[in-house]
Amino acid sequence: MFEGILPVCKPKLKTSFSLIAILRKLTQIRTIGHAGTLDPFADGVMILLIGKRFTQLSNRFLHQSKEYFATVHLGVATDTYDVEGQITSQSPYIPSFSEIEEVLLKFQGTIMQTPPMFSAKKINGKKLYELARKGIVIERQAVPINLHIELIDYSYPNLKLNVHCSKGTYLRSLAYDIGTELGCGAHLSSLTRTRSGAFSLEDCCDGARLLETGYDWIHYLKKDTVQMT
Repeated sequence: MFEGILPVCKPKLKTSFSLIAILRKLTQIRTIGHAGTLDPFADGVMILLIGKRFTQLSNRFLHQSKEYFATVHLGVATDTYDVEGQITSQSPYIPSFSEIEEVLLKFQGTIMQTPPMFSAKKINGKKLYELARKGIVIERQAVPINLHIELIDYSYPNLKLNVHCSKGTYLRSLAYDIGTELGCGAHLSSLTRTRSGAFSLEDCCDGARLLETGYDWIHYLKKDTVQMT
């Protein structure tokens, strides 16, 4: 049987659910879940749970922390807070390196974050992105999250960050909020999930090669749930 926990490196421009469709074809198992999706423009670690025994572990994986390599594009804000959205504002202001460092201090530790309208979060049974696509904006309650952010590089307009975060963190909202604090606006232009719980990129099979003849994705399949949750 092909049941188990499969860490996959999702390629850019592929949907998370396209990987599930491929694995259903490869395994002939319909019950396949995930421990956190990634937007099409993002890549990196996705945990796929194959078979009923393992999909029942979804909540445990969802509650684990994650790490990302994120690029924030300063000076341009979008309605989705990421590179896929429509531009809503632009600013010629170029923050200094010291301003960047000062603002990032505000996003360390436990902070309150408001979920973006373009998200799958449900309020009163409605997914927020369904409302957003109709031009409807509703009040969202801020929730506590935990962050540790490392500044990797700043070369305007690109701000490169390594982000270690708790469950429920929206990296798009983080980019938007950083831009707001800097007074220039910003959006998330690229995103790579480098770790999800106990799994890092080194543990993942290549999602772009799953359908290749002879590719040994089974080598990456884990069946021991004790250490992984």
